[in-house]
Amino acid sequence: MYFPQMQLNELYFYTASILEWHKLLKTERYKNIVLDSLNYLSKNGKIKVYSFVIMPNHIHLVWEMLEKNGREMPNASFSKYTGHEFLRDLTKNYPKALPYFQSEEKNRKYHFWQRNSLPVLLYNREITEQKVNYIHKNPLQEHWKLAKKSEDYFYSSANFYKTGIDEFGFLHDYKDRI
Repeated sequence: MYFPQMQLNELYFYTASILEWHKLLKTERYKNIVLDSLNYLSKNGKIKVYSFVIMPNHIHLVWEMLEKNGREMPNASFSKYTGHEFLRDLTKNYPKALPYFQSEEKNRKYHFWQRNSLPVLLYNREITEQKVNYIHKNPLQEHWKLAKKSEDYFYSSANFYKTGIDEFGFLHDYKDRI
């Protein structure tokens, strides 16, 4: 199966899901691993993050790859770093959860992110706004009910767009990009 690769200096809507939709990202500990990776890649000039939400079993981003992180694209570095940190923490604190993430691949014992992440190129403002709104409304969906208002859900960029305050230190306004 072919999945398109992201190109540098293009804006993408990106979804990454935890293997078999397990709710690994339900706890703050694992959400913060995601934030740490985004912050690191942003501070080192590898990515720009315009919008995000961390849900219990997946994440959505509007982001741009600025330059490779060594020989790999930043999205690969993101997946690799978060996977290593998930494994380290689960091994130490929740070893009974590890079997849920066992890999059938020969080159790895565990796998945390599903392999079907599909980047969607955002080629105009209207589509970008549609995706940003979708991201911010995700925690409000009936089956999640994580907040009553988008800006009340901490693990999202919604409050940034409401107040202009970047509590994460890595957000950029998409209106400045398009």
